Amino acid sequence: MEITIIHKGENDIHFLLEGIDVAFANALRRTMLTRLPAMSIDEVLVLENTSVMYDEMLAHRLGLIPLTTVLEDYNMPDECDCEGKGCSLCQCTLTLEKEAGDDDIMVYSRDLSSQDPKVVPASGDIPLTKLAPHQRVIIEAYARLGRGVENAKFQPVATVAYKYIPLVTVDKSKCTACGDCVDVCPKKILRLDGGKIATQNTLDCNLCEACVDECEPGAITIDSKADSFLYRVESTGALPPKEIVTKSAELLKERIQVALDFANSL
Repeated sequence: MEITIIHKGENDIHFLLEGIDVAFANALRRTMLTRLPAMSIDEVLVLENTSVMYDEMLAHRLGLIPLTTVLEDYNMPDECDCEGKGCSLCQCTLTLEKEAGDDDIMVYSRDLSSQDPKVVPASGDIPLTKLAPHQRVIIEAYARLGRGVENAKFQPVATVAYKYIPLVTVDKSKCTACGDCVDVCPKKILRLDGGKIATQNTLDCNLCEACVDECEPGAITIDSKADSFLYRVESTGALPPKEIVTKSAELLKERIQVALDFANSL
């Protein structure tokens, strides 16, 4: 197996994974989606809410706010000594108290105050509700670790997808270099170079085969490598994208080992 990082940003990473089959590729994707824990608000106590928004809707919005997560600092509720009753080892408390003066105000995620400075909204610009003059909200919320298999709000990824590595081949004996394929390619991976059709940035190809349909039969062929995949992972901000990939790979390895141990015990 070989990994090549194509792009790494603050909240996204693109990498090439070679030497695997599609089953492993999809298992890694699903592990990122459903098995990797992340913090999210799970219980909300509305002490006062005079805004026009229902308590239930406000609680739902709070639950969808991505929270920065340090996995080593908290236990999963079902693995904690408190047996899921909630304690400082598996739960973080956030409070919100906001009152409008003589003018309307917007309440944002940055108005949440957390008892743990490491567990805060990944973005402070998420609108929660609008308060008319002299309206007020007072809320106490409790965040915990959870997995995407339980609820989508615990998913640390906004997007995780992969695609086959495109192989674009131009047969110069059949290509007339008319340039029509260059015009129809949505990703601009084909170009005219010295009166001949050449390829560029082939990893951007989405395998639409518009160029194949436009050209003479056999002039351009598009295939894919069966053991290579290009991943795109975007974080919600709960975890760094690099940690999402590495932790998911470790979780997948552990689950495979459990399956092997069970098979060997039969």
